[in-house]
Amino acid sequence: MAVKNFLINPNRVEINKEELEEVRKEKEKILLHSDIVSNQIAKSKLTEHDNLIHVHGRVVVKVDVDFKNSYSFQNGTSIRLERKYNNFNRRETQPVNVIVISGENIPANAEILVDHNSIHETNRINDYKNNFEHAESDKIRYYSIPTEECFAWREEKGDWQPLPPYEFGLRVFQPYTGVMQGIEPTLITDTLYVTTGEYKGNIVKTLVACDYQIVFQGDNGREKYLIRFRPNGDSNQRMDPEAIAILDELNLKYKNGDLLIGYSPSDAVPIKQNELLPLG
Repeated sequence: MAVKNFLINPNRVEINKEELEEVRKEKEKILLHSDIVSNQIAKSKLTEHDNLIHVHGRVVVKVDVDFKNSYSFQNGTSIRLERKYNNFNRRETQPVNVIVISGENIPANAEILVDHNSIHETNRINDYKNNFEHAESDKIRYYSIPTEECFAWREEKGDWQPLPPYEFGLRVFQPYTGVMQGIEPTLITDTLYVTTGEYKGNIVKTLVACDYQIVFQGDNGREKYLIRFRPNGDSNQRMDPEAIAILDELNLKYKNGDLLIGYSPSDAVPIKQNELLPLG
């Protein structure tokens, strides 16, 4: 028959609520300090020189895998935002802001936006500045990413520029014109207002589901968005042109203020306000 043994401490002392609260605060302080130190180490590693060299068709980058897991308020306060535990949309949970180490026609130390599935073990470079027994060394990871999975780039804190063969666009919405209040505008499917490149300033008809929205971390510590598509296709990937027609009728409506553009119904604006829309 199994025997159970119990260890009883006769000197056990009850702790009052005030002491328990002090213990809790001390644990929070330790965790916060650890997180601050980890972020500081990560920032320093991102500025270090790296001697990795890319191969044809690849871009070598480094990424802070926790860069997206925070939110900053207007007063500068930043909080931890753990995305991956209650969200299955990988576009919103996966890091896409990366720093270039080496790549064709992309300067070193430039920041680029990549596909949300690019930060994956199949692209990872192991055994380079990574001591896996230290969590902070694994916070900055190194990857060799295919060029077709790189969408936009910028230097310093400049404006985002599309990488070929991609261009940027905004969705087009038909506003509600009835007598009821609070009715959201209706999305015009497979239609984009082009903001860069050859078709800039035009509304185009696209193939089905071409409005891939990049969700990335902005300079203000909050989510930002860009919509990318391939207006002229991609011969290297044998992708057909995604812009199939310029819609002159919708162009006229937009110029007359009868259509809205934006990322979603909540931020869609008419032509007189489109310069106020934060494009990334």
